[in-house]
Amino acid sequence: MDNKDIIYLDHAATVPMRPEAITAMSAALADVWGNASAIYSAGSRAKRQLERARASLAATIGADPSEIYFTSGGTEGDNWALTAAMELYSGRHLIITAIEHHAVLHTAEYLKTRGFDVTLLTPDSTGYIPPDAVYEAIRPDTALISVMMANNEVGTIEPVAEIGRIARDRHILFHTDAVQAYGKIPIDVRAAGVDLLSVSAHKIGGPKGIGFLYIKKNMPFGAYMHGGMQEKGRRAGTENVPSAVGFAAAAEAVFAERESSQARELGLQKFFLRRLREEIPDVELNGPEPEENTGAEDRYGTGSRRRLANNLNVRFPGVNSETLLILLDMQGICASGGSACTTGAINPSHVLTAMGKTQEEARESVRFTFGPENTEEELERTVQAVKEITGRLKKLN
Repeated sequence: MDNKDIIYLDHAATVPMRPEAITAMSAALADVWGNASAIYSAGSRAKRQLERARASLAATIGADPSEIYFTSGGTEGDNWALTAAMELYSGRHLIITAIEHHAVLHTAEYLKTRGFDVTLLTPDSTGYIPPDAVYEAIRPDTALISVMMANNEVGTIEPVAEIGRIARDRHILFHTDAVQAYGKIPIDVRAAGVDLLSVSAHKIGGPKGIGFLYIKKNMPFGAYMHGGMQEKGRRAGTENVPSAVGFAAAAEAVFAERESSQARELGLQKFFLRRLREEIPDVELNGPEPEENTGAEDRYGTGSRRRLANNLNVRFPGVNSETLLILLDMQGICASGGSACTTGAINPSHVLTAMGKTQEEARESVRFTFGPENTEEELERTVQAVKEITGRLKKLN
């Protein structure tokens, strides 16, 4: 089946590359071939392109260009943030949440083997982490708090600004995985009190294999890779200039249209949920309702939403999600059972079980995430396909 015939509803896993990124990256691949660390003209030209991309990306989060370090993506950024912070700073205690991406959870497990203590905070039934729970978990030896900005499976937006204030008041480092939030909600690292922030390019239509870690200026921080002085000596290796250029081009395009695209995706989200509820009455929503105005600016840090506008995670009671996804794929509809990094895993979603769902309920849940190319017509076709498939599967049970 050709890509143009597919209804793609898994934008939380990856986003098709934006034309702006393809154009910019193609030009860089052809013209900016020099090594950015070289002193001759071809190297200087590559260095200028790299630093232009760095400055552009820094502006999207209210940072200084010197605070942006290119990485291979969100997983590397999360690993670097947690390992360097815990190994460099006094304190043996790390606070994370049970709904973090596995890049954080598995790094925390590794740190436990190094003798560090880890506190795992559980969310409420909507995937929300109360700031009070973070405050109460702090110990005299707490070195780092890591709470994601928005959850990749259910889209819940976390109170990062409030947690940042708590961390700042207690002189504790604060990291947030912003991979899903970047380009979707406003991010200001100064206002949020963030010391470390991870981002990945392919989640916004940039190339795969590149991201950045924001490291607050003048903060002592260890190198992640050794062998050269690239990225101010903190990440050795020849810089991937074309990908950095493509990343910046995608970000510039996404941020220029962020408000309008989010309003559009919120409309799709509400339309899709309404039609699912009309056609499949026993469908259940996982996570908060997609309301546009909650009046909860302090709690959620966005002033408008409790969940990302492009995310809808729902349960179809009595229907195995893996079977449903396979049958949807046969009709050219792409969705997900959860994080793309756990595809093929036997265990149910750790996010949904942390929210209080049973393993069976988690295995009956599907994540639909929207992007700029999706339409109400596509979603209506998806609703009808889901209705037909779930009805057929329930009859077989």
